[in-house]
Amino acid sequence: MNRTRLALLRGAAAAFADTGLRATTMQAVAAAAGVAKATLYNHFRTKDDVVRALLSAELARLAVESAALVPEEALVLLADAVADHPVLRTMARTDPADLAELLGAGAERWSAGTGTLAEVLDTDADTAETIARWLLGLVFQPADPPARRRQARRLALLLHPPG
Repeated sequence: MNRTRLALLRGAAAAFADTGLRATTMQAVAAAAGVAKATLYNHFRTKDDVVRALLSAELARLAVESAALVPEEALVLLADAVADHPVLRTMARTDPADLAELLGAGAERWSAGTGTLAEVLDTDADTAETIARWLLGLVFQPADPPARRRQARRLALLLHPPG
């Protein structure tokens, strides 16, 4: 990813975390990224395009970070990332309907996400979908870190039972 696009996505994340998705304008995204609005529009035609690109970049980052971990550690990392993500936290508070639509939209995106999850956790599609639904639950009801760790441990045991 080139530096400008990365700066734009970082700016978008900062702006969305600050004011929520609905209240954030393209001008605010450009300002947070430290670029002219025209630069933003050269990369993204709409705010929805920015959101989709940010979501894709975050999912790709998490997939890379979790791929080298054992399942329990990967699940803890994913749970903490989802539950503590500043954009998701703000949207859950300010734009819950938009967040639900964003996270649930598109069978193709859902399938791609669960496919990546299955690959990272070395599991089947149905199990990956169950884990994805657990992670979605953490977006809206994040639980405290010890509870997330316990849940991740239990899921890891279901993924790969001892013996």
